[in-house]
Amino acid sequence: MAAGGGSPSIVEFFGGEDGYRCGYCRSDTGNVSHGMWAHSMTVQDYQDLIDRGWRRSGKYVYKPIMNQTCCPQYTIRCQALHFQASKSHKKVLKKMLKFISKGNVLKVVSEEEPMDSHIEDVAACDFPYKSESQVSQSELTPLAVDHAERVENEDKDSGETKEEGNVQKVESDSVQICTDKDTPVPAEPSHSAKAVHAPPKPGKGADLSKPLCRKAKDIRKERKLQKLLQSQMGTLEGSQLQGDQAFFLQNSKPKTNQPKNIEDFVFAPLPDDALHKLEVRLVPVSFEDPQFKSSFNQSATLFAKYQMSVHKDTPSDCGENEFTRFLCDSPLEAEHAPNGPECGYGSFHQQYWLDGKIIAVGVIDILPYCVSSVYLYYDPDFSFLSLGVYSALREIAFTRQLHEKAPDLCFYYMGFYIHSCPKMRYKGQYRPSDLLCPETYVWTPIEQCLPLLEHSKYSRFNQDGKAVDEGRLKELGRVRVLHKRTVMPYNVYKKRRKGPSDEASVQQYASLVGQTCSERMLLFRS
Repeated sequence: MAAGGGSPSIVEFFGGEDGYRCGYCRSDTGNVSHGMWAHSMTVQDYQDLIDRGWRRSGKYVYKPIMNQTCCPQYTIRCQALHFQASKSHKKVLKKMLKFISKGNVLKVVSEEEPMDSHIEDVAACDFPYKSESQVSQSELTPLAVDHAERVENEDKDSGETKEEGNVQKVESDSVQICTDKDTPVPAEPSHSAKAVHAPPKPGKGADLSKPLCRKAKDIRKERKLQKLLQSQMGTLEGSQLQGDQAFFLQNSKPKTNQPKNIEDFVFAPLPDDALHKLEVRLVPVSFEDPQFKSSFNQSATLFAKYQMSVHKDTPSDCGENEFTRFLCDSPLEAEHAPNGPECGYGSFHQQYWLDGKIIAVGVIDILPYCVSSVYLYYDPDFSFLSLGVYSALREIAFTRQLHEKAPDLCFYYMGFYIHSCPKMRYKGQYRPSDLLCPETYVWTPIEQCLPLLEHSKYSRFNQDGKAVDEGRLKELGRVRVLHKRTVMPYNVYKKRRKGPSDEASVQQYASLVGQTCSERMLLFRS
C-alpha cells in the first residue's frame, strides 16, 4: 500500500518522559519511555512506527526506552496465516460452542487461561496525560509549503546553488507538499524482514499420492452447512457478516487427516435449537457512525464494569471521558484502498453481542500489514468463557479473512511481550510468533529470543554483530517540520527559527521514528 494520498501525519514530540508507574512490577517510577502526541496519523505511518517499537494509547504514541525501563516491552506479532491453535486454545473454542448450543458450561476459569485481556498493557491508563497537547487546531492547519523544500532537493540533482524560495500560500486547508524526485525508496518494512522458520513436519497417515477418501459423515455435514449458509445469506444484513460467511465457505471443506483450524470452530454450524446467539460486529470508531453512536453508552458502561472488577479502578478512573480518551480517540485517519479490505483501514471496535447484549469489545487497528490489537474489555460475569483467549483467536481468524482481499495484510500484532512479567508471557503461546529486535528492528522467531531473555531482561535479538538499523536517520536536514503553519524541511526551519537551538530534540525524534517516517510526518514546532 502506498503512503496514502490524504493529509500527512502531524505529531508533537515530548522526548523522554520522567519515569511513571509500571503496571507490571508496580514500580512507582521505573517505567520510562519516549512519547509524542499524534494530532493525526496515516495508517502507513503508524504501521512503520509499530515496526520500530512504538505503540499508541489513545492519541498518545510511546516507545519504551528498552535498556532503561524496569520491564522491557518487546513488540510481538503472530504469523496469522500459519497459526495453529494449541490444545488449550481449542478447549476455549469448544467451550464457547458448547455454551452457545446448550448453555451448560462449567463456570470455572481454568488456571492456564489468562483472565486478563490478551493484549492488555496494564499501564495503558497510567500515561502522564500532562503531556496532552495544548496546541490549537488552527496552528495545526498548514497554510503554506516552503518552496525551499523543493529547492533544497533540486540542489542535490543539479549541483547548483539556489537561494531560498518564497512561501506559496495555499488557499484551501489541504496541504500541498512538494514531492522529491530524489526521495529514497522507503526501506523494506519490517513485516518482510528476514525471519526464518522451519517448515512444518509432514503428518503421518494416509498415502498422500492417492485421492483422499471422503467419509459419508463429512459429506452430510458439508451439505447441511451449505444449506444453512445459503438460507442465512438471504436474511443476514451487513457486509461484515457476509464476508465472514464467504471466507468460511472457502475454508470449510473437510480436511481429512489434518488438525482443525480456528475457522472450523468459529463458524461451525449450530443446532436449530441453540440456546444462545453470538454475533460479532465490526464498528468504525467514529461518532459519525450510527452503530458506534447507538452502542456507545452500553460499551462505556461495560468498560467501567471491567476496569473496576478486574483492575480495581475507582469510578472516576473509568468514566465516559476516560473511556473516550483511551479507547475512542484515535489519531488514525480512516482510509480505503483498492487492494485493501472492504471495511477499510483505521480504528475499530469489534463488539461481541450475546443475545442482544454486548459482553466484550476488542479494540483493534486495521493497518496495511496487520491487525493490531489495542485493548480488550469484557463483562466479568462471563469470564468463565475465557473471553481474552477467545477474542484473540477470533482476531487471528479475522486477520486471515482480511488477507483474502488484502494480500499484504497477514500478521496479528498482540502489543508487547514482557518476559520479565510472568503473567504476560502467555502471548508467546500464539505460535508461530516473532519479537522485534530493539536495536536493528528485524523480526526474530520467539524460540530464538527466549533463551536470551532468560539470561537478561534486555537483549538484542539480531545475532549479526555488524547489523545496524537499516531505517536509521541519515539526513537530519530532510526531516519535515510544521512551523507557523508552514511545511518546511528542517534545514530551512533551523535557519529561520529564533531562540535557542532545538536540534538535539529534533535529532532524537528523527532517530526514534526513522528516516522514512521523519520525511513523511510533520513535526510540529511552535
